[in-house]
Amino acid sequence: MKITIAKNGPYLVSGSVPLAIQTIGVNRNGDSTEWVEGKALASTEQYALCRCGHSKNKPYCDGSHAKAGFDGTETASHAPVAEQATVMDGPTMQLLDAEVLCAFARFCDPHGQVWNQVEQTDEARVRAQFISQVGNCPSGRLIAVDKQTGEPVEPKLPPSIGLIEDPAQHCSGPLWVRGGIELIGADGQAYEVRNRMTLCRCGRSENKPFCNGQHAAEPKFKDHL
Repeated sequence: MKITIAKNGPYLVSGSVPLAIQTIGVNRNGDSTEWVEGKALASTEQYALCRCGHSKNKPYCDGSHAKAGFDGTETASHAPVAEQATVMDGPTMQLLDAEVLCAFARFCDPHGQVWNQVEQTDEARVRAQFISQVGNCPSGRLIAVDKQTGEPVEPKLPPSIGLIEDPAQHCSGPLWVRGGIELIGADGQAYEVRNRMTLCRCGRSENKPFCNGQHAAEPKFKDHL
């Protein structure tokens, strides 16, 4: 399974990667609490997903990037996320935070925020909540590390692509690439293979190809699936 970025064009997906809607579920206070899997979409051996935000056949590319004069220049670092992240140290866990990758999914906020929780990870309840919230971060901006083993604690995610919907913000979000799918830039250079990453599909990110939350800014990006 692989995603290749076309120069100023779409994401070219190969390897029969499953594609489905993934909705951010919230509680009565509006806090992001869970992922709700929606309907699966057509995913053939190869397909192209819109990257410019202008396709009239979203999430698939219809060639609108050419008419729109889309500039898809990649500006994101190829450095491993661990090298881009700041580290917060707690009693049993560490939190790696690569803020530049934030996709504004807000799973970090409930229960006093993960940046405070890491300091209380010697409490079993807090530790479990911390691991859950960090693991729900779709972009991989946040990584929980077990200090005893030195290893990241990652959720088990199937190789797949999610189309994020964010009803609380009344918008559609990025592509949620899960399970370690290879990503190749338009120049042929590979990015770090990661369990969680979010790719911009509104065309406005300042950290292409990764999402930086611009889909939630006005005018809000909507897929109308």
